[in-house]
Amino acid sequence: MAYDATKLMQNVANDTTIELRGVTKTYRLGDEELHALNNVSLTVQPGEFVAITGPSGSGKSTLANVIGGLDRPDSGTVTVGGMDLSRARDRKLAGYRNRFVGFVFQSFNLQATQTALENVMLPLIFAKVKGAERHARATECLQAVGLGDRLHHKPAQLSGGQRQRVAIARALATRPKLIIADEPTGNLDTARGAEIMHVLSQLNKQGITILIITHDQTIARQAGRMVEIRDGKLTERRR
Repeated sequence: MAYDATKLMQNVANDTTIELRGVTKTYRLGDEELHALNNVSLTVQPGEFVAITGPSGSGKSTLANVIGGLDRPDSGTVTVGGMDLSRARDRKLAGYRNRFVGFVFQSFNLQATQTALENVMLPLIFAKVKGAERHARATECLQAVGLGDRLHHKPAQLSGGQRQRVAIARALATRPKLIIADEPTGNLDTARGAEIMHVLSQLNKQGITILIITHDQTIARQAGRMVEIRDGKLTERRR
C-alpha cells in the first residue's frame, strides 16, 4: 500500500524550527504543586521525526500541548517559525493551531455519525475552505493514507487502524507543517500500530515534522530522535 503525500505537502515550508527555552509549567493540585515542565529547553529542526517518551504523568502531553498551542507555559518561550506562542494572542494561537499543526489522538476523536470523508472535511469547514475544494482535499488526504475506498464509511464500519488513519487524514487536511501524535498506537494491536507508524514515517519523508508522544519504547525507537521526560525534565536518549 503506497502513501504518497507529495501533492498534499506542496505548501510545507522548511524554515519552521521549534524552539523551547526555559519552559516551565506548574499545576496546582490542592496544596501541592506539580511541575509538569521544569525549565525545559528543546530544539526541533524542520522535517525531524522526534519521539518524546516517559512514564505516565511525566509531562509528555503538557510538552505537546505547549508546542501545539493548546496551553501556555508559566515562564520561558515557545517559538515556532519565529512566532512566540507563549506571548501570542488567543486569535493568533487559534490560527496557528488550525493551519500549522495537525493533531492525532489516541482515542481518534471521530464523529460517529459522519463518514470518513465528512470527518476529514471538518477542520476545513472551520478554516473556511469552500465546498468543492474541501471535498477534493479531504479525498486526497484519505487516499494518501490508503483509504480511498473507504470515503463513505462511518467509524463503526472501520477497524481501529483504519479509524486512526482517518484521524491522520483529518490532521493532514489543513496541510500542516507539524503533526503532533499523542499515543497514536495506544489503542491498537501490534500490527495496526506498525501500520500507523508506517504512515507517519512516510509523511515525515515528505517533509512534515512529526512529534510523537509515547510510553512504548518499541514505537519510540522508530523515530529519528528520542527524548525522555521525567519529573518535568528533558534528556536526550540514544536510540
